[in-house]
Amino acid sequence: MRSIPVVSGLPALVFAAWVGTMAMMAFVAVIGPVVRLLGLSEWHAGLSVTAAGVLWMLSARRWGALSDRIGRRRVLLIALAAYAVIYIVMAVFVDTALQAPPAVWLSVLALVGTRALVGLFYAAVPPTAAALVADEAAPGQRAGAMAKLGSANALGMVIGPAAAGWVAFHDLALTLYVAALLPVLALLVIAWRLPSAPPPAAPTNGPRAALAWYDPRLRLPVMAVFAAMISVTIAQVTVGFFAIDRLQLAPAAGARMAGLALTAVGVGLIVAQVLVMTFKNMPPRRWIALGAVISGIGFSSVALVQAPWQLLATYAVAAFGMGFVFPSFQALAADSVQAHEQGAAAGAVASVQGLGMVIGPMVGTLLYRAAPSAPYLLVGLVLLGLAAAATLDGRRAA
Repeated sequence: MRSIPVVSGLPALVFAAWVGTMAMMAFVAVIGPVVRLLGLSEWHAGLSVTAAGVLWMLSARRWGALSDRIGRRRVLLIALAAYAVIYIVMAVFVDTALQAPPAVWLSVLALVGTRALVGLFYAAVPPTAAALVADEAAPGQRAGAMAKLGSANALGMVIGPAAAGWVAFHDLALTLYVAALLPVLALLVIAWRLPSAPPPAAPTNGPRAALAWYDPRLRLPVMAVFAAMISVTIAQVTVGFFAIDRLQLAPAAGARMAGLALTAVGVGLIVAQVLVMTFKNMPPRRWIALGAVISGIGFSSVALVQAPWQLLATYAVAAFGMGFVFPSFQALAADSVQAHEQGAAAGAVASVQGLGMVIGPMVGTLLYRAAPSAPYLLVGLVLLGLAAAATLDGRRAA
């Protein structure tokens, strides 16, 4: 007999997460050449990424709570439709600007504005998808389902930049047009394959309670997502500089090494999340503690790197540990709240993810100016602290 899927719309959610992440990463892959061709400064590219992170942080919790009120499918359709329209507008602007560069202020306004709006609307997808999984999956099965979403994101992180680089080699503007088709495909698949379901029933004895970051039930998930995103974004923003300075590579070779390191990250994430899907009975707190220890060791070891293969190995080990942490804090958040709070809980966790996306690059670059090893040693300490917190929380829960 065919087994009944744990979550009826999971394949559609996995596809949307995969192509949505590909589209996000495609922009990151081409923003450097676009900025140079339009005569902008490097900090303009950083501003566009930071703006997206700020709006993600401010909106994710509201998107999750909205999905509690009007339903998961409706929120996904609204967000993906807006995401697709804004991405198309951005692609048209870049195509036009590359042919006849406009004033610098106009280019900055268009790139930062469209990227910020992309962050605003795509911020709805992760918490709503996580809440939908929590709606249908039993507590013991949530980590495995969350890991499938995480694997889709990791695959998008690997394929997105690689595909964008190949297309950009032939036509830079075409890259963004192709990327703009991806959220359109996600929208169509969600509309076609995701079953419609009523919003979760609210308790009858009072209004819905909004979940804040400091809700005691979410203390460990919030701590885990913040530590994880700080670590990941610091590693992303510093790897190119580290490859050039520590390994004495030319800028082009350093960029290539950075790409290889991020590819190793994607592979490590996928392998780890396959294990999470396989060992479904392991508690999320234990996955968080184990993953934080492995990832902390991997990131701390970057301080000792002297050869290119060592950089790839340390990043792969660090990502392998992160592959245990990411689906587990989502599952733990879902297990900690009631059915009518799933969207709000997933949104609260996702908003902290946006906060980490904003703070991590700033902290990483400031520490790197002091010493190339400093960001990685800080990440190691943060993750070992997370492992200790998860272990203590597990003992209290027991």
